[in-house]
Amino acid sequence: MTHRQRELESRRLDLVARSAAQRASIAAAAAPFVVKVAALDRIRASLRRHPVAVAAVACGVAAFGSRSLLLWATRALAVYALVRRI
Repeated sequence: MTHRQRELESRRLDLVARSAAQRASIAAAAAPFVVKVAALDRIRASLRRHPVAVAAVACGVAAFGSRSLLLWATRALAVYALVRRI
């Protein structure tokens, strides 16, 4: 191996080490976003599995408004929790 080849190999190893350190730094900085994106992906997958329910909610919001629907949903949830205890 010539001196030039050893020099190039040393430079390559340095670049590979620096690249690995940068990847680790980027991964650490992106970790909070990865968790949020994973949660959004689970929500999206759930919505895709239940398109009729999504359409029903959208129609309800359009027909009654979000506040009214939220009040009724809160009441329904309270009744459901009481009935479930019995």
